[in-house]
Amino acid sequence: MEYTLKKGQIVFGIPIGILMLDSMTPFIPGDVGNARSYTYPVRYEVVAEMTVARMLSENLMEDEEALDLVLEAAKKLETQGVRAITSDCGFMMVFQSYLQARLQVPVFLSSLLQLPFILSVIHPDEKIAVLSANGSTLGPVITKYFGQASMDRLIIKGMEEKQHFYDAIVAEKGVLDDERMTAEMLQGVADCMEVCGEIGAVLLECSVMPPYGKAISEHFNLPVFDFNTMIDYMHSAVIKKEFK
Repeated sequence: MEYTLKKGQIVFGIPIGILMLDSMTPFIPGDVGNARSYTYPVRYEVVAEMTVARMLSENLMEDEEALDLVLEAAKKLETQGVRAITSDCGFMMVFQSYLQARLQVPVFLSSLLQLPFILSVIHPDEKIAVLSANGSTLGPVITKYFGQASMDRLIIKGMEEKQHFYDAIVAEKGVLDDERMTAEMLQGVADCMEVCGEIGAVLLECSVMPPYGKAISEHFNLPVFDFNTMIDYMHSAVIKKEFK
């Protein structure tokens, strides 16, 4: 087998590259930002100046400067030989098509990309409970990129309404209480069920939420999709098992 060096490449054997927000949040195991969440190597690249507040802004879809910032960071990952690139924020969906057209590796920036798949496998009368870091700004993003038909089958809960989630993730106070966060995440799903009892699955938009997926799945007996289900799926596509 012949191996070829790419110009500027200094590391090898890392299949998944992850674009990180310029944030100040503790990343516990299970979080996209914690490398222990994976059984394979990942490489991180911070997108300078892309803060949590900027990502959750109502003006995100008009933020043209952000396109260049995200592309620059993604190009660095591509240079280092990653096989596919994701991110640590579901709202990165707004940059998906821009990067997809400018990189030579697969791009899957947002957990929201799983929406069409989830809708295609649950009962047509069921809806998806979507827990988001910001419920008020998520709706327009989904409508723009997935259409109103998809939006009609979603029950969105903005976790910024929960005190500890707001303090730890949105306000970035630097402290995350795992037990309090678990309780708030379970209550978030319960809030969705109060709106609609016909929930067939849960989608966790935010990259800090996967650590709580197991508790949600066991408590409500529902399939839970998040960033890590998507990242593991893509990894299984670019790094295939050998069965011989």
